Amino acid sequence: MPPALLDTDILSKFLKQKNPRVLQKAATYLALHGRFAISAMTRYEVLRGLKSKNATRQLNNFATFCRNVDVLPITDAILERASDLWVLALQTGHSRRDPDLIIAATALEHGRVLATGNNPHFAWIPGLTIEDWRQV
Repeated sequence: MPPALLDTDILSKFLKQKNPRVLQKAATYLALHGRFAISAMTRYEVLRGLKSKNATRQLNNFATFCRNVDVLPITDAILERASDLWVLALQTGHSRRDPDLIIAATALEHGRVLATGNNPHFAWIPGLTIEDWRQV
């Protein structure tokens, strides 16, 4: 199992602790690699969702979680790559959602597999390897 970057949907499923396949993949991953990695964009997406619900307990739990994972920053190189992906998406008729493009660019810049359940959002991106942790 290669180093991975967790997309927001997989992280959310892990945090909710309800999908046994995701929990099994996560346990296997942690046994091998010791820590998860997420993009700063994923951190933002989770934070805004929790704050919109005024979920104080979950916000505190997420803050603790983030201290124990690698939150990969959005660098100039990632923004450059994401902007190239945006242009490619425009040219090829794919979604140009900035969060997805920044998360994909983060995985590419760090040479990581993207763990996601949103395969159609990412399958078109050249060089990006995706793995659906919801599948066995």
